[in-house]
Amino acid sequence: MKLSETKKDTHGKVKRIEGDAHLVNRITSIGITEGVFFQTVRNNRRMPVLVYLRETLIALNRADAERIEVEAE
Repeated sequence: MKLSETKKDTHGKVKRIEGDAHLVNRITSIGITEGVFFQTVRNNRRMPVLVYLRETLIALNRADAERIEVEAE
């Protein structure tokens, strides 16, 4: 499942980040790495996806959230 497909209050783990080296570097530099646990705080279709991980609230644009594969618990 993609991060952009998760619903509010979904808990899970990041499985894979797809994309070129620039995207992967940018995403991992803000703390989203394979194996990290997350909680989806908000996921409205016209807004950025808000996720809570590593004691930080992060807003991701929808295109980036489409490239992050997650496993929901």
